[in-house]
Amino acid sequence: MLNTEFKKKFDAETNTLTKAAIKQDYLLFMKKMDSIENVAMIGALLKVKNLEDLKKINHRGDKVELSNTQSKGGSAVSKNADYPGGINALRQEIAQIFYTPGVYSESKTIKANVDFIVEKDGSISNVNAQGDNFTFNRQAEIALYSIPEKFSPATVNGESVRFSFKLPLTMNIE
Repeated sequence: MLNTEFKKKFDAETNTLTKAAIKQDYLLFMKKMDSIENVAMIGALLKVKNLEDLKKINHRGDKVELSNTQSKGGSAVSKNADYPGGINALRQEIAQIFYTPGVYSESKTIKANVDFIVEKDGSISNVNAQGDNFTFNRQAEIALYSIPEKFSPATVNGESVRFSFKLPLTMNIE
């Protein structure tokens, strides 16, 4: 709708200087909308992280076991958690969702290691990105929480278990 309205105003104008001003206003407006959306996404990330922290406090006495290669009683994981289409599909999904304008960096190559939990139902929780660039880390966390598909959970003896997942991310920003 916004595109249509700006286009109507742009097409109706005959003065080239005014047309240039309309185009500049449109680009500035869209950049601000992008920024507002990013702030909303960061707010949602903070809310999710706060809820996860509250769950940790509420279940402090409960022991939560995570599987990576071993589970309760030392049984090996029979099937690791998988993203539909595999790890490359996950990376492509993150790359599409990732909000690059929200990353501020002087270096062109940025890296982070993202740890998260694949729950028994295939959803993800406790996303934590560690790297040298704070803004890249936050955007990586937002992208991971925003992936549309659920994982197929890890299993031990045919039973779904929580699974600790590590994903290294590298991005070249130009």
